[in-house]
Amino acid sequence: MHREKLKKLLSSYQITFDEDLEILNRFSAFIDSQSDCFERTLSVGHITGSAWVVDKEREHVLFTYHRKLDMWLQLGGHCDGDSDVYSVALTEAKEESGLVALNAVSKDIFDLDIHMIPKYKNTDEHYHYDVRFIFEADLSDELIISKESKDLSWIHIDEIKNHTNESSISRMVNKLKKLNEV
Repeated sequence: MHREKLKKLLSSYQITFDEDLEILNRFSAFIDSQSDCFERTLSVGHITGSAWVVDKEREHVLFTYHRKLDMWLQLGGHCDGDSDVYSVALTEAKEESGLVALNAVSKDIFDLDIHMIPKYKNTDEHYHYDVRFIFEADLSDELIISKESKDLSWIHIDEIKNHTNESSISRMVNKLKKLNEV
């Protein structure tokens, strides 16, 4: 029953690129097969919620330099049993950035991704099934770096490739550019 809200969101997910359909199918199969998919303790993987935070002009994206993974990423984190993935993404974005005023561009899923998280201390390698939502914030609002980050930065969409070559980040940049064309 707790998976129904996410299944409904997935059923209305907009396929933008060919790879989106494959990811959606793998995501749906995972949710159907794992009743505890929102729990961090599920060792094969678990659902996470992320926020693709853009400025009002949608020319910059807020990134965190993740302390454990040692790379630039969007804000987000574990659901820890919470099946409201949108709420998780919003909460994580606020906690990891110090931003108070975040506005949803849409409450629909912006992007889905499945990626491997490497072994870290006592945590084995596992997958994150990441549900990503898009939010807007003001570039001039104060940012506060959390203990999970080494840094926070607004990065212009044309400069993101100089900070990360992650394919899922590139996909979200391309989705943002398509959204800006509308």
